[in-house]
Amino acid sequence: MRPAFSTLLFTAVALLMGAAGVNAEPQHALTVYGEPAKYPAGFSHFAYTNPQAPKGGTLRRSAIEIGQFDHILPYIDKGIGVTQIDGLLYSPLAQRSLDEPYTVYGLVAEKMERSEDGLSLRFYLNPKACFADGKPITAEDVRYTFNLLMTQGSLRYRTQFADVKGVEVESPLTVRFDFKNNENRTLPLDIATLPVFPEHWWKSRDFASGGGYEAPLGSGPYKVGKIDSGRSITFERNPDWWGKDLPVSRGLYNFDHFSIEYFGDTDVARQVLRGGAYDYNREFSATAYSIGYDSPALSDGRLQKAHLATEAPQPAQGFVFNLQKPMFQDRRVRQALVMLWDFEWSNRQMMRDMYIRQQSFFSNTILAARQLPDAGELAILEPLRGQIPDEVFTKVFEAPKTDGSGVIRDKQLQALELLEQAGWKPKGDQLVNADGEPLGFTFLVSQNGMDRLLLPYKRTLKQIGIDLNIRRIDPSQYVNRLMSRDYDMIVTGYPVTTSPGNELLNYFGSAAATDPGSNNYMVLKNPAVDTLITGLVRANTQADMLHYAHALDRVLQWNYYWIPNYYPPGTSTVWWNRFGIPNVHASNDEAIESWWEMSTTPLTNQQMTAERISRGKPGGPH
Repeated sequence: MRPAFSTLLFTAVALLMGAAGVNAEPQHALTVYGEPAKYPAGFSHFAYTNPQAPKGGTLRRSAIEIGQFDHILPYIDKGIGVTQIDGLLYSPLAQRSLDEPYTVYGLVAEKMERSEDGLSLRFYLNPKACFADGKPITAEDVRYTFNLLMTQGSLRYRTQFADVKGVEVESPLTVRFDFKNNENRTLPLDIATLPVFPEHWWKSRDFASGGGYEAPLGSGPYKVGKIDSGRSITFERNPDWWGKDLPVSRGLYNFDHFSIEYFGDTDVARQVLRGGAYDYNREFSATAYSIGYDSPALSDGRLQKAHLATEAPQPAQGFVFNLQKPMFQDRRVRQALVMLWDFEWSNRQMMRDMYIRQQSFFSNTILAARQLPDAGELAILEPLRGQIPDEVFTKVFEAPKTDGSGVIRDKQLQALELLEQAGWKPKGDQLVNADGEPLGFTFLVSQNGMDRLLLPYKRTLKQIGIDLNIRRIDPSQYVNRLMSRDYDMIVTGYPVTTSPGNELLNYFGSAAATDPGSNNYMVLKNPAVDTLITGLVRANTQADMLHYAHALDRVLQWNYYWIPNYYPPGTSTVWWNRFGIPNVHASNDEAIESWWEMSTTPLTNQQMTAERISRGKPGGPH
């Protein structure tokens, strides 16, 4: 007897579902642990945008990178690409909100469907989504993009997406990602933030070299207008962009022209901004932010200065040791060198006591280990006893602190005792090891401004017999030296998120230590660190993730892999007073994509207030 048609249909559907796991309902948003998203289905716009913001005008900003870009794409490890291509030119499958820890909302993907077993993620593409040439964005383009990034893109993609088993195109507008396991809770969200490249355009071009200086075909709110090779790039708003009326886009991308200026020196960038040649600078020098913009324009408000995104996780910045170097392989040497950098004096004398000492690799977040380990953390740490410093179990890490007077004789004596235990003893005016080799190292820099922080440190070290050589080289040479790990010490930073994932392997994982495309600038190879990162990535609940994050932080802290620097009370930002800014600010980002032009020339505070009142618009500078 033949089974009924409905039974056959049910069986076929069940088999199909079984191939990809039982699925939950398609969602407009994804969160890490399945908690409700801040914005419900059908929301109007993000709270940090002004949906009535006028379109038009220009904004010119400095690049975050130092040096000239030598290709367009930011998706490869070669040289310097244009970061803003991601988001402005290429739209992602889903847009990350800037006022939640880690939540993404559909953009190119209209809906997202995570299987109940966590082994697959399905995207339903928006039928309206298209590239700038009018061709629709298809599931084949999504698969092509993923394969391209995994074979020719940056190392970070191969690390981040190592647990992806395959990509299946189910229909022209449906694509499914299958995972090797369900242990990486951030993987679905990381996949969802992927851009989508046009296969028909890139298949005849050299993606691996970054696309050169040719303007790529995009899918986002902007097109590439003008490229001044290496020096500047201008994006032109696409008034016909298919996604302009979506909730995730409303109130964003307001400028007709958005330009990025590249400088080989931060001092030059600062002076050019003060001269009015561009509008916005994100300042990375504490000293320069404190005093480098003092002027009549700052006094009357034409030039604005503020710390934005005050609740955002702060990058973890420090002077990092190259652990390949023999003199840095003893923890006692590293601890001694950490003791001898006088942050309190530098902060008082050069930075107006504005900055906060870095105590953690996850500063300004709940991931920072700032209390003694609880029972959950101890259960994680105990199997590693003997592989990690004993202090991890019994002490809360605090960076060495001075009285700010500039006299740190007590710290020098403690450091000398540690160094003697490590085999370094005085001989004349130097410290030498058993082979008579003097203790000294070179600090490699590529920008002005570092000398102010390093010269006092150099003097302190010299007083106890340690030679510090400060060597400045040009940015391109510096990048090459970083990639080949050819340095003793550098200053670097690590981006911090409240929902970390596989990217931690890129910063601290043993497999990435000597890979020229990785950011493991410590050249760190520590199996205990690898174990903790793996546990963090595989955590099934936020509570478990926090236990692993705290444990990882403690192990990194107490191994003295860096000299912790400092962070500002927000993103240090300077801009000319021409712009409207939403009253509700994004907590995790400065979000200048939500700004709009109020005037073609800078206004004083008084003039800007009058302009806002006349327009009846609340937005404006802080």
